[in-house]
Amino acid sequence: MKQKIIIILLLVAMRAGAQINIWEHDPHHKSVMMMPYRAVGDDGTAVVVCPGGSYFWHDKEGEASDVGRWLQENGVTAFVLNYRTAKALAYATHYRLLFRGTRYPDAQDDLRQAIRYVKEHAKEYGVDTTKIGAMGFSAGGHLVMSAAELFDAVDRPAFVVSVYPVVTMTEECVHKRSRRGLLGDSRTGNEALRDQLSLERHVPTDCPPVFLVNCVDDPVVDYRNSVLLDSALTVAGVSHRYVQFQTGGHGFGASERKGTAECRQWKGMFLEWIKLIDN
Repeated sequence: MKQKIIIILLLVAMRAGAQINIWEHDPHHKSVMMMPYRAVGDDGTAVVVCPGGSYFWHDKEGEASDVGRWLQENGVTAFVLNYRTAKALAYATHYRLLFRGTRYPDAQDDLRQAIRYVKEHAKEYGVDTTKIGAMGFSAGGHLVMSAAELFDAVDRPAFVVSVYPVVTMTEECVHKRSRRGLLGDSRTGNEALRDQLSLERHVPTDCPPVFLVNCVDDPVVDYRNSVLLDSALTVAGVSHRYVQFQTGGHGFGASERKGTAECRQWKGMFLEWIKLIDN
């Protein structure tokens, strides 16, 4: 009995993995860690998960660990990324008017490095290098979509899943807190950066497939952000699926309790979609 318990504990530990320092050769970014959730018997599909938090902080459960476990249980290897954010002090004060702090492109650099790390260690985790996607929530949804638009083709995710994302930095439906978190206090009025990071303005025709989800009753990020992105993807001829729910609000992630029964359907829809694009 004791041996059986030890074996089970070892298997669980092996599947959950240990946190990875993706910048292992760069001492300046020691805080950027990534937690792997290796799936057993999968087809090599992997997802780098980027939780939301207005580019100031992270949701560490519903949009992070819950997502990692859910994907793992459904045959998709997940890597939950603790990308750099501005943090609470930057939210509470405006010190970034004087000091750089964390701002664009730090989070984007972290995601690029995370994708590179997974590719370099693909064999170790049983990952197919052509099936490494990125999934993000809220500000994390902006982050993963910006990777599809701004990264060189070799570093882009194979597919993108953007859930109730921040999209625009220019239109009236902008999520101002995320814009401030991303740009930094000294650059919130920088028109060139606002344009560059407005995702609806720069969708490339060779953009990877996109799965887009949000709710009309979202009280945090105006639902029109996703409408703008859906329209831009359609105009560019990009393969994508846009699922718009009437109810569910914001921040439900992979939770079985948050949101509504309607919006929680997105998980099953995604699992169906990922099988279609893999074939």
